[in-house]
Amino acid sequence: MSPALFRAALLAALIVLLAACAGTGGRLQSAGAATVFDMALDTDLDWARVKSRRQELWTIDGAPLNQLSIFSKVRPGEHVFLGARERRARPDGPWFRAGMRPDEVRDVMLDALRGAGWSQVESEKLRPASFGGVPGLRFELSMANGRGLRYRGMAAAAEREGHLTVLVWVAPEEHYYERDAAAVDRMFSSLRFVR
Repeated sequence: MSPALFRAALLAALIVLLAACAGTGGRLQSAGAATVFDMALDTDLDWARVKSRRQELWTIDGAPLNQLSIFSKVRPGEHVFLGARERRARPDGPWFRAGMRPDEVRDVMLDALRGAGWSQVESEKLRPASFGGVPGLRFELSMANGRGLRYRGMAAAAEREGHLTVLVWVAPEEHYYERDAAAVDRMFSSLRFVR
C-alpha cells in the first residue's frame, strides 16, 4: 500500500471514528472483556473502535497518538495488513504464506510497516506466544513517522487454520507509549482464540 493510500485510508477511518465517538460519547469499548473477530481479550483501557470486514482500528486518544490495528484471517498471498494481493510484478512484497517461520512473519510485518510510510523500523524481543493454545509470536517495535516523531509499539501474530491474525499497537515514544504499554502488554497476554 502506498503511503498516500495508507494516509487516505487512515483519514477515512478517523472520520468514521470521530462520527462514531460523537454519537456514543467516545466510549465504544469499555475496559473489561472484549470480543474481536474470532478472539477474546481483556483490556484495562477504554477504546474507540472502527470496524470493517476483516480489520479493526482501536484508539484511545486518536490514531496519531495511539492505535491498535487488528487484521483477521489474512489469506495466503494477501498483504499482511490486507492492503493488496500478491502480484507477479512484486513477488517479494509483504505477503503471507502458510507455514512461515516466526522470523519470516515478523519480517513481512516490518516490511509492511515500511511500505505504509514508517521509517527506521526496527524490532526486538521476538518470542513465542500462546493465544489460548494457538501458537504465535510477539515482538516489540520502534520506528518514526514521516515527520521524524519516534514511536514504539508491540506486535503479535498467529497462524490458525491456514490464515494469519495480526495485531500491531503503536504510540509516540514520549508519554503515550509509557502511559499505556503495561496495559496493552496485559491485553496482548490475555488474547485467545474462541471460535
